[in-house]
Amino acid sequence: MASLAEKRMEEAEDHPIDQTIEVENPEVEARPEELRLLEALLFASAEPIDQATLAKRMPDGVDVKAALAQLQAEYAPRGVNLVRVANKWTFRTAGDLSWLMTRESTETRRLSRAAIEVLAIIAYHQPVTRAEIEDIRGVITSKGTLDVLLETGWIRPRGRRKTPGRPLTFGTTEAFLSQFSLEALGDLPGLEELKGTGLLDSRLPSGFSVPTPSDDVALREDEDPLEAGDSLELLLAPAAEPEEPAAEPEETPVAPEETGGHGSEGSAS
Repeated sequence: MASLAEKRMEEAEDHPIDQTIEVENPEVEARPEELRLLEALLFASAEPIDQATLAKRMPDGVDVKAALAQLQAEYAPRGVNLVRVANKWTFRTAGDLSWLMTRESTETRRLSRAAIEVLAIIAYHQPVTRAEIEDIRGVITSKGTLDVLLETGWIRPRGRRKTPGRPLTFGTTEAFLSQFSLEALGDLPGLEELKGTGLLDSRLPSGFSVPTPSDDVALREDEDPLEAGDSLELLLAPAAEPEEPAAEPEETPVAPEETGGHGSEGSAS
């Protein structure tokens, strides 16, 4: 009985495979050796190399400048290009392929306690002004706290209150609902839910209540729309206090000079 190896040899003889023998074309010009040397030096170097340093490593009589130009032309259509950076040469990814090297990462940032308090106040009391937030919290709200919340996209400026100074009013956004998996603002936890989770003291003063926010994005009667020239930087900047006019220097009364002798009484003539 023939072995498996013998069967395979017989099959190979019955079905010979056509083999194509490549014959080198003597007319094809060999690639200059200096290009290979430059490639090796540039690929092996972790930093860009200047032309003078490359010339020291090349054989005598090699035109390094011309060789670099030729090598640069060869790599121009490729995914890696030979470029000159600060008069030094190096290989870099082709500019149109830089998107392949881009990596996106999500940075997790913890909100400060102040930011969480301000966000909760805006969510439940919107539309609310900065002064009203400070009145509820009992402390001054820094500009940086509002900046962080605006950067997250969870709050937005709604309009301006129709009161002296026309302060900015704030409200939440759809991104806020998406972040906290809320279908509507009415799904925010109420008083009993907050008590049950321990976020509120069970011994609350009588009459204490948690407001029910509205999903109506329309401005209210006490709000004016934002102006076309308003920007977040200007909106959040603290209002400049008016400068007081400089007080005029008070005139110092000058005492009249005494005509009589010091410590002597005048005598009648």
